[in-house]
Amino acid sequence: MSGQAPQLYLASASPRRRELLEQIGVAYRRLAVTVDEEPHSGESPELYVLRLALDKARAGYAHVADRDAGWVLGADTSVVVDHDILGKPRDQGEGVAMLRRLSGVTHHVYTGVALVGRDGEGTRLSVSAVSFRRLSQQECEGYWCSGEPADKAGGYAIQGRGAMFISRLEGSYSGVMGLPLFETAELLREFGLNGLPGIRE
Repeated sequence: MSGQAPQLYLASASPRRRELLEQIGVAYRRLAVTVDEEPHSGESPELYVLRLALDKARAGYAHVADRDAGWVLGADTSVVVDHDILGKPRDQGEGVAMLRRLSGVTHHVYTGVALVGRDGEGTRLSVSAVSFRRLSQQECEGYWCSGEPADKAGGYAIQGRGAMFISRLEGSYSGVMGLPLFETAELLREFGLNGLPGIRE
């Protein structure tokens, strides 16, 4: 480790991920990154989210001025139903179709977290099972019109109005939001970043 105080960067524009880091008191700076999010042929959801999280962290690290002290955290979340990865809906038709597909079934939310710095790279994976009650066409359309689903993987937000559709959650609430705090804290500890505010032995 460098003798300089470590600086954590978050390679994400997501306000949810920012809120979650702030929830545990971790100081950070934001970095804007762009990576290719197209899944590879035959790629499993686990490998997909871990690859994208690492790609984001690496892309962010390439822009860090002080690489001796800088560490970059990247994350990626995917909603998976029947082995299909549901991304962000492009329009109302796709958004409503996603909600109809999630209606009355249990799907899985995969979130990969990656940390990149001078002293190495590490990843963690969070997998949660989320069960939806049955939704009517009117409910799906009304939820879309609220504006909440437009930029959310799978077309819903657990921290918002989408919570009223969830009958059961097994796993990590923060992971479904986009940044599993347990795994994130463990990853920071692994690389000796316990000195960051909010991270303790």
